[in-house]
Amino acid sequence: MLPPLGILFGLFVAFTAAQVWGDNDRASTAVDREATSLSSVLFMASNFPGEPEAKIRSLIHDYIEQVTTQEWPEMAQRAAHLRITPQPLADALKAIFALAASTPSQMTAQHEMITALDNALDARRQRIIVSQSQVNLVKWSCLLVQAICMLIAVAMVHSDNRRTAAIAMALYAAGVAVSVLLILAHDRPFTGDVAIGSSPLRHVMPEIEASQ
Repeated sequence: MLPPLGILFGLFVAFTAAQVWGDNDRASTAVDREATSLSSVLFMASNFPGEPEAKIRSLIHDYIEQVTTQEWPEMAQRAAHLRITPQPLADALKAIFALAASTPSQMTAQHEMITALDNALDARRQRIIVSQSQVNLVKWSCLLVQAICMLIAVAMVHSDNRRTAAIAMALYAAGVAVSVLLILAHDRPFTGDVAIGSSPLRHVMPEIEASQ
C-alpha cells in the first residue's frame, strides 16, 4: 500500500511544482524581455539627437521609476491592474510617432522603437498576469489529504514497532514539509525572499539604480 501512495504523492508534488516553476520562468522571461525592449528604445533614440532623444529618455526613466517603486509592490500584493496603461510609456509612444524621420536610418529607428515599446507593453502584461497566479486551494487540499493518507499508511505498516513507526512518520513528515515549503516559497513569483526583483529594469538606466 505504501509505495503506490508515495509515488502518487510524489507525482502530485511534481505536478504542482511544475506550475510554480513555469510561472517563475514566465515572470523572469517577461521582466528580461521588458528590460531588453526598453534598452533598445534608448539605443535607437540616439538617432534623434537633441530634444527628441532627451524627451524619450526622460519618459523611459519615469516609466522605470514608476514600475520599480509603485508597480512592483502592487504585484507583490497581487494588486497590479492591466487596465491601467502607464502614462510615461503611452507618452513615449506618442512622442515616437510624432518624430519627423528625415533619413532612412531615422525611419528604421522610429519603426524599431515602436516595435520595442509594443514588446515592452506585452512583457508588462505577461508579468502582471503571472503575478496574479498561485496554487489554488483545491490543489493544496489534495496535497494535504495525500500527505495525511501517506502518514497513516506508514503508521499502519509499522504498527508492530512504535519506534520504527515514529521514525518513519517523522522522515515522511519532514519530506512533506520540505516539499510544501519549497512550493510556498516560489508560489508567487514577486513575493517573498526568493521573489523576482526589478534589477533588470533598473539596470537599463543606472541613475535609477544608484538612487534606490
